[in-house]
Amino acid sequence: MPKEARAWQRMLSGRRLDLLDPTPVDIEIEDIAHGLAFVARWNGQTKGDFAYSVAEHSLLVEALFARIVPEAPVKWRLAALLHDAPEYVIGDMISPVKAAVGPNYGLLDERLAAAVHIRFGLPAIVPVRVKKQIKKADRISAWLEATQIAGFTTAEADRFFGKPKPELIDGLGITLRPPVEVRAAYTARHNDLLAQLGNSEK
Repeated sequence: MPKEARAWQRMLSGRRLDLLDPTPVDIEIEDIAHGLAFVARWNGQTKGDFAYSVAEHSLLVEALFARIVPEAPVKWRLAALLHDAPEYVIGDMISPVKAAVGPNYGLLDERLAAAVHIRFGLPAIVPVRVKKQIKKADRISAWLEATQIAGFTTAEADRFFGKPKPELIDGLGITLRPPVEVRAAYTARHNDLLAQLGNSEK
């Protein structure tokens, strides 16, 4: 009899996460923060002594989302912070690779995202309008990353990601830190937003 394929991963928290059928009970923020702090954006092809991690990117996206939609409820700011959370177990793929892999990657990402959202009190599926706003913040972050650390010219970044409005990026820049610092910052921001979410529902 052939061995059954293993579809789960043991997390550092001790949880055993089923990647094909994830459940919220097996999601822990410490695992997400740790994983994302060690996942490099741009396949690691960035300037600097540290990789630009998905955790650092997520912090920037949440800050940008708050500028784009300053009146947004805290739950959508939390959704912005968690927008790439599934990558803590499936990794970050640049867009050309995602296109080559096909729809299966997207389905895996959607299942994991739904489990993460439910775990932290968010709707399993983020409304389309909010998803578009988060995507806008994501693209602005990509523009900043492309021009500051990934070797793109401004013209190239404008073509691929769109030219951001100056007021949305004023004072924002790319930060490169050791994974341990990024992990702590991501966890702290998540806990802060979760506490705000709890207070707003009282």
